[in-house]
Amino acid sequence: MSVDILTFGCRLNTYESEVIRGHAAGLDDTIVVNTCAVTAEAERQARQAIRRAHRERPGARIVVTGCGVQIDPAKWASLPGVSRVLGNEDKLRPESWAPDAVSVVSDIAAARETAPQLVTEFAGRSRAFVQVQQGCDHRCTFCVIPQGRGPNRSVPLGAIVGQVRTLMAGGYREVVLTGVDIASYGSDLPGRPTLGQAIRRLLAQVPELPRLRLSSIDPAAIDDDLWRLLAEEPRLMPHLHLSLQAGTDLILKRMRRRHLRADALAVIARARALRPGIAIGADLIAGFPTETDALFEDTLALVREAEIPFLHVFPYSERPGTPAARMPPVPVPVRRERAARLREAGLEAARRFFAALVGHEASVLAETGEAGHTEHFAPIRVHAAPGEILRARVVAANDDGLLAEPA
Repeated sequence: MSVDILTFGCRLNTYESEVIRGHAAGLDDTIVVNTCAVTAEAERQARQAIRRAHRERPGARIVVTGCGVQIDPAKWASLPGVSRVLGNEDKLRPESWAPDAVSVVSDIAAARETAPQLVTEFAGRSRAFVQVQQGCDHRCTFCVIPQGRGPNRSVPLGAIVGQVRTLMAGGYREVVLTGVDIASYGSDLPGRPTLGQAIRRLLAQVPELPRLRLSSIDPAAIDDDLWRLLAEEPRLMPHLHLSLQAGTDLILKRMRRRHLRADALAVIARARALRPGIAIGADLIAGFPTETDALFEDTLALVREAEIPFLHVFPYSERPGTPAARMPPVPVPVRRERAARLREAGLEAARRFFAALVGHEASVLAETGEAGHTEHFAPIRVHAAPGEILRARVVAANDDGLLAEPA
């Protein structure tokens, strides 16, 4: 018996694939494809993987799930070799993985809560992911994810604590809190606890957790408790990845984001003042509809002015049914050229960031026998046992990251 899982997209999908792995463990010769719909390219890659799987293993049952299926199940069900499709809520239910189960895609807009899912192992990883919330109540004009994930639903703190304790008992040394919009955590729970309050309680209740990291966060929604934790809590890693999307006010307004350029710069400056040396990352979209050369240059200037070393850059991708898809488009080659320029600016910032760490000690989570990540999430090469946290002295840097020796 065997189940192979192909995962596309975000950390939340990675977490949910491990939930699926547990539910589907008894199935015979099955391939699960957990799709992403954030861009057309993500969907293309998933379709390509499905066709390849069907060619290479024509006798295998292919089950397709994820945001792509939730938004347009018929499109995925029609692909060759696909025997079943499951919606985002349905893929997390054990009964959906019974041998005789059928296709089902429940109405995600009607979802009201997220059932806690216990995951004890992340195959091949030294870092574990823990879901703290699901869905999003905001409606950015470019984003189709609310259609695939539904409204914001938070996981109760007790379930989060229980999950982290289980992972610590299993030998994991770092946990990443993940979700669709983690800064919205708690708005649907009794007492409306903020994300920062939840993290403070989590760290207090799981003192054996040495490293806690956050996935991408909305810069408009960082609460006061989270700012205090960034300043005072060494177990919260000095790494802040922001969902910026653009660096110019007109495009941010057309995206219907909740921050402006000055707000982004203020958040980055405050983070660096509270936690000197903190690593900053950002999500950016290149070539959003109506983006002129001058508007793009504003975003490029933001990357350089704010010295952002860790960029996730995406050429804009039309998503059916979104307001942005009806706006005047930027030619696709221009989007790609702008994305390349943003990535190069990020690489230049990364080179300077890495160079500044040479000669200093770093705390490293070893993920293989030869490599891992520092507390700043900088890639680093050092010999260590997988899963070990060690002190290492950085001796060199290049475009790929850092080279170190045990301190």
